[in-house]
Amino acid sequence: MSARIKAVLFDVDGTLVDSNDAHAAAWIQAFREFGTTVDPIQVRRSIGMGGDKLMPAVSGIEEDSALGQQIAARRGEIFTHELLPTLAAFRDAAALVAAVGARGLRAVAASSAQKDELKALLDIAGATDLLDGWTSSDDAEESKPAPDIVHAALRQVQATAAEAVMIGDTPYDISAARQAGVRAIAFRSGGWLDPDLTGAIEIFDGPWDLLARLDQSILGT
Repeated sequence: MSARIKAVLFDVDGTLVDSNDAHAAAWIQAFREFGTTVDPIQVRRSIGMGGDKLMPAVSGIEEDSALGQQIAARRGEIFTHELLPTLAAFRDAAALVAAVGARGLRAVAASSAQKDELKALLDIAGATDLLDGWTSSDDAEESKPAPDIVHAALRQVQATAAEAVMIGDTPYDISAARQAGVRAIAFRSGGWLDPDLTGAIEIFDGPWDLLARLDQSILGT
């Protein structure tokens, strides 16, 4: 018999906020400004990883190298100052987080985003004051698809893996959750197709879809 669910771990980018394309655009521009050409499709499909994984995957440049640090810093500037102000939450993002809390479940953000970016994204989602906590790249040695952030989020809400469900939009969210022993719900809102989201126990279009069918989901049982 499965343990009673006590906590819901929310990814943020692509799950609560429509930001995946903006992240890809920021990376592509930053690489270009430092003379590195990358495949836009590969970059887009790598969104959901942290920069420590994305950079070598798409360019062969390590994030902790001198050039990598410059590119990563420039990406942050582009995203924060040029693109972040243009972003919007997915429909019913805040309502879903509120509904989770209303059911007596603890809600925590489990994101690979940097801490300052995560706070801004949660404000856009309208979820900042609805969450019981959040974890960012600062709380993990390795970013998704490694399970470090999931483990950190579980510690924040004092839940075991069996007592938690993670909601995300990329294969990296699902992989991180599964490695941590946590069940995963997937959203299509991040731009991935169902075959890419294999391993999720349920798949919904986005926050609005899960909210409408919450009683029929694992969170409603």
